[in-house]
Amino acid sequence: MNMPSMNHPLSAVLLAVLACPLWAAAQSPLTLDEAVRRAANNNPGVKAAKASEAEAGSRVDEARAVWFPKIDLSESIQRGNQPVFVFGSLLGQRHFAAENFAIDALNHPDAITNVRTAVGVEQAVFDLGRMTSGIRAARLGAEMAGWGTRDVAQALKVAATHAYGRVLMAQARGRAAAAAVAAAAEDVARVEHRRDAGLATEGDVLGLRVHLSHMRQGAIEAAGQESVARAELNDVMGDPIDTTFQLEEPRPPVADDRGVHPETDTASLTRRTDVARATLASQLATVQIAASRAAMLPQAAVQGVYEFNGQSFGSQASSWTVGAVVRWNLFAGMADAARARAARAALDRANAEREQVESHARVELRSAQTRFETARARWEVAQGTRAQAQESQRIIRDRYDAGLAPVNDVLRAATAVLDSNVAYTTALVDLFISRALIERAQGQ
Repeated sequence: MNMPSMNHPLSAVLLAVLACPLWAAAQSPLTLDEAVRRAANNNPGVKAAKASEAEAGSRVDEARAVWFPKIDLSESIQRGNQPVFVFGSLLGQRHFAAENFAIDALNHPDAITNVRTAVGVEQAVFDLGRMTSGIRAARLGAEMAGWGTRDVAQALKVAATHAYGRVLMAQARGRAAAAAVAAAAEDVARVEHRRDAGLATEGDVLGLRVHLSHMRQGAIEAAGQESVARAELNDVMGDPIDTTFQLEEPRPPVADDRGVHPETDTASLTRRTDVARATLASQLATVQIAASRAAMLPQAAVQGVYEFNGQSFGSQASSWTVGAVVRWNLFAGMADAARARAARAALDRANAEREQVESHARVELRSAQTRFETARARWEVAQGTRAQAQESQRIIRDRYDAGLAPVNDVLRAATAVLDSNVAYTTALVDLFISRALIERAQGQ
């Protein structure tokens, strides 16, 4: 038996088909669930969101610090002959003598060095809600950051599903294109044999050769699309761009798998990150109103200072001072009143934005449910269409071999199989993307 030449188009296709399993075996397997997990763990967006959450948690600790006393340690060294400075320094050092009362000594004192070490303590005891408002605002910010991390995770789940699906579709186009090239090469060989036997024309041969060239171009384009899709998937998963995985096609849904668990819109709203953050923003605006009011009220604190003064570190004398202070800003150019008006306007804006987010969430849920049902119907139709196209191609090729069908029918049948295979994978991918969108719309 004569072996086909390695320059024959069919031989090249066969070599490519034989190489595909070896190339795939060198890749790590990757399921859709694994892709989603890798995206949730490795994507830089998740790391940034978790860092923001940790930052917000630290802001809460910072806000709580107002309940504790403020303690300052200061160390200063000064030298000069300024009369008031010299007079005060001598008193602080407890070195003031009778001769220092002399008029000339008071007006023209000798320069003196004062080394001062002081420990100051201040404890707020009364602020009418200002400190409490700050802590509540920080806690709300931490809750918003937590919901933000969850939102990033949900968005990455959809993004990973999209990217995974794009690779599957690119692979399907590549397989369909490779099959089309193999079929076209076989058809060319068949029609050349029929032409040599006087059963086909040169025009038939040229038509199939042109068709083969188109299929080869499609295979090249599909390979490029798959390379780009794989890079995008690696980017979402946080893996090096050049990493290669062997993707596994998700299991097709069974007949009773609707993918949607009926529930009320209200139940979904309670789990949605955007609604939760909008609600927290409204609560934060309410806290800001309370804080703006508290800024107009007095504050009270107790203070104490223990200090050492001397001309050197070894000759310092100690002293102490304790007291209380009440601060009440009576006029700040109407800034406090303007701040209160701004806080009320911010609350109105936050409430309106929350209503808008809730309305959008309801529409998104209905849209996701409709898209899923549409995708499922398309997938069920695509199943039957693919089987019909393959059977039709088999029948037409048999008829062509028997001289009962023209070459144009063979071309149309090959194109129909190509289109049906791509349509099936596209519908299957859209079905799983729609499922992910429903889960996101339901806050899962």
